[in-house]
Amino acid sequence: MFSRSFAVTIDQTAEASEKDAKSPRKRAHGIDRMLEILDTLCAEERELTSYEIAKLVGAPISTIYTLVAEMVERGLLSRRVGNTVWLGPRTLRYGIAFEKGTNLLALARQEMHTLARRLGETVQVCVRDEDMMVVAAMADGIGHFRVTSDVGTRVPLNWTASGRLLVGHLPAHERLAVFSACNRPSPTARAETDPSRLTVQAEEDFNNRLSIQIGQSDYAVACIASPIRDATGACVATISVVLPEQRANERRDEICDAVRDVAALIEAQAGVEHGGRRMAHSG
Repeated sequence: MFSRSFAVTIDQTAEASEKDAKSPRKRAHGIDRMLEILDTLCAEERELTSYEIAKLVGAPISTIYTLVAEMVERGLLSRRVGNTVWLGPRTLRYGIAFEKGTNLLALARQEMHTLARRLGETVQVCVRDEDMMVVAAMADGIGHFRVTSDVGTRVPLNWTASGRLLVGHLPAHERLAVFSACNRPSPTARAETDPSRLTVQAEEDFNNRLSIQIGQSDYAVACIASPIRDATGACVATISVVLPEQRANERRDEICDAVRDVAALIEAQAGVEHGGRRMAHSG
């Protein structure tokens, strides 16, 4: 059952939609605000008060207070100490269901651990979230010098090898639009930021089923990645080896072959058949 306040909000939104049927933004305003709240919590990676959320998203405080209360009631958010909120148990349910329904990701997680043991290096499975690359799963390497990042780490697509692959299957104009929106300088200032060059590089990497970046995102750190494609040929995830730059140069051929082979194995296990290499669209 909806609470009275939430029902009133829906009725008001419906009335606004009838008055302005040409404005999808108005029709979806309440949903957009809810997504802004969830996105803000994910971006900040900490618990926030309703007041802090309102300031960060630039929304009326009364609106955010009302939506936060409704989201807490439905399990999308949970109350914490100091009247702060964090993601609720319902979001975990959706995340688990998403992974279960995405066979490629489940298989990638299994093969990730096998590859990490085989190479002794850190292996990651990454996905795309709009203009960002997200670490969806990770298996640590062994030894004294390991390169790791937390699951959930988000970085701009133009910083990473995986980022290029995740949009490499898109038509050229879409790749250009993506890289125009996310071309931020990296901490090392070595990541490519020119949208046109990134557009070309992403296509080449995707078609070669291999992308390499050394020192572009972090100093002395390399990443060698291969795309995991679905039945349509789209890159839905990547599997990558993250290791110190020196070891990447020493083991380059071995690791390149390994990530490509594992990506192909994951696709085969999922029953994905491409009938040859799927090429990215140039136009």
